[in-house]
Amino acid sequence: MPTKRKRRGNGPAEKKAKQARLMLEEGLDAIDSTAQQEIMVPAPVSMGKWKNKERVLIFSSRGVNFRTRHLMNDLRTMMPHSKADTKMDRKDKLFVINEVCEIKNCNKCLYFEAKKKQDLYMWMSNSPHGPSVKFLVQNIHTLAELKMTGNCLKGSRPLLSFDPKFDKEPHLALLKELFTQTFATPHYHPKSQPFVDHVFTFSIADNRIWFRNYQIIEEDGSLVEIGPRFVLNIIKIFQGSFGGPTLFENPHFQSPNMHRRELRQASTAKLREKQMLKEIQKMKRFENKEVATKDVTEDVFATPGQEKPVHIQEVEPGQEPHKRKPKPFKRRRMQMRS
Repeated sequence: MPTKRKRRGNGPAEKKAKQARLMLEEGLDAIDSTAQQEIMVPAPVSMGKWKNKERVLIFSSRGVNFRTRHLMNDLRTMMPHSKADTKMDRKDKLFVINEVCEIKNCNKCLYFEAKKKQDLYMWMSNSPHGPSVKFLVQNIHTLAELKMTGNCLKGSRPLLSFDPKFDKEPHLALLKELFTQTFATPHYHPKSQPFVDHVFTFSIADNRIWFRNYQIIEEDGSLVEIGPRFVLNIIKIFQGSFGGPTLFENPHFQSPNMHRRELRQASTAKLREKQMLKEIQKMKRFENKEVATKDVTEDVFATPGQEKPVHIQEVEPGQEPHKRKPKPFKRRRMQMRS
């Protein structure tokens, strides 16, 4: 007898296989649609050409303290177009920095020079042709020290805000241009982000330049300080890079050595005044006190005493007055008796 063949596709196993195939096809379709959506994402904003090739070399001399080292690291994080280098020896001349900038392919330089382990000077130069400026850096506060509430994206481009006084005097206008070329992040820089979320402010007060870094809050446009902060006191502006003819010299500048000398002189003057007061007090103690004016009513109640009669011894002429014989001492008398 011929055997009957079973029809395929009617069993429960076949139904489960069909369901699995359908689910797999649906999953593949979903993956293809998501892949197409990812491909259709628009390109980033910063796809332009990097034309401004400004590069800043930030380094220091030997002998700087920890605060200066932290300030340099903060400036490098804020400026994505900066480069670092090893510390320079104190015996080397400053003109060597131009060669270091040429090796590093940098056309701007921020060089921190430490003296006496307590004074910090900053050179800002346009290498290799100049001009260059020498500052005395004061009141340094780093990012880690301030612990401010502000924050910004690393590598974002800053806005530069200058005091209106920068446009009134020629040497300040020159400094404004140097600050703009040094601290402004070039557009479309590879390490920069296409956002503007913080501001560098350069304000003038007390013949000094005060640097601050603020975050821009999107909600209301208010500012919150991020840090770091420091004060720059202008010393000289030179025509060349790290030297050359002097274009401007600050008449209000006082060197830290003179300032410390004046403080010492003031303290010694106070000590001398104290010593003089002590000597004057000693002199007053030993001086004779002035006699007070005589009281008029002092003799009102004074009663005169009884006057004794004056005894006058009468001596006849040719006769000496009676004199007592001198008596020997007791011990001599005892010897005479024995």
